[in-house]
Amino acid sequence: MSCQHRSVFSFLSASPSAQKTGALDLGLGRSAAIWRNAHDRMTYERTQDHTFSLYLEGGAGTRRLDAGSAHGWPGAVCLMPQGASSEWEITDVFEFVHLYVPDHELRRVFTETFDQDARLMVLPEATFEHAPALAEAMRCLAMATRSQQPLLAEEAINAAFVNVFRDPRYSGARSGAIRGGLSPAVRRRILDYIEANLDTHVTLPELASIAGLSEFHLQRMFTASCGVSPHGWVLHRRLARARTLLSGCDPIAQIASACGFSSQSHMTRVFKAMTGTTPSAYRHSISGAA
Repeated sequence: MSCQHRSVFSFLSASPSAQKTGALDLGLGRSAAIWRNAHDRMTYERTQDHTFSLYLEGGAGTRRLDAGSAHGWPGAVCLMPQGASSEWEITDVFEFVHLYVPDHELRRVFTETFDQDARLMVLPEATFEHAPALAEAMRCLAMATRSQQPLLAEEAINAAFVNVFRDPRYSGARSGAIRGGLSPAVRRRILDYIEANLDTHVTLPELASIAGLSEFHLQRMFTASCGVSPHGWVLHRRLARARTLLSGCDPIAQIASACGFSSQSHMTRVFKAMTGTTPSAYRHSISGAA
């Protein structure tokens, strides 16, 4: 079977042999799924989104046909970057967990984590790798998916990203100069301004003035350098602050104001859309884990 310009998830959903045994919507276009498959042959062509994969059980009967004769094993890690193509043969039953991440979201995380231009991010292709730290993060994601725990899943995702970008085999950064975008100094000034003003109404004209650019050019260059638009970045940072404050006991309405949301209901809508859970449920998860 073949599926062009679709996600790995979409392809597996269309296969009569693949069985989805668990799934979790993580917001921001991210999702996780646990699959079982056997006696199948699959071809992914120029897939959408980045796919992180861990073999949970079995795998010895799974081979990647376009990458030699190597076969999988329990604990094997695969990375399938957006746009990659591959062909697989499955003879025995195996179970695996997938994490699906849009390109712009992974680039935003890269910029936020390492303070580098988003265009420097590279997710390399990897097949049947031994990567214990990444594998452990993916096992936690599988556990969170089975138990429907968004908080645990978020922690697992963050660990997975950091382990990929810091693993010397997956340097996570493209060498060489890049053109256009924001200079590191301008990018840092803008991000620092946003961080210091999350409780206020941050406007595009303000950010453009800091950068010395027109609003149009600031929007384009910021998106290129940070992976998301200025508005998207502000929402992410407000969400990060809200998560921190929700670990305390301040009223949610007060937290919403401190994070620049117009009301508690506004924060709840954004929080739900970006994380898959509500602020109150998130707070309950934190208190339950403590």
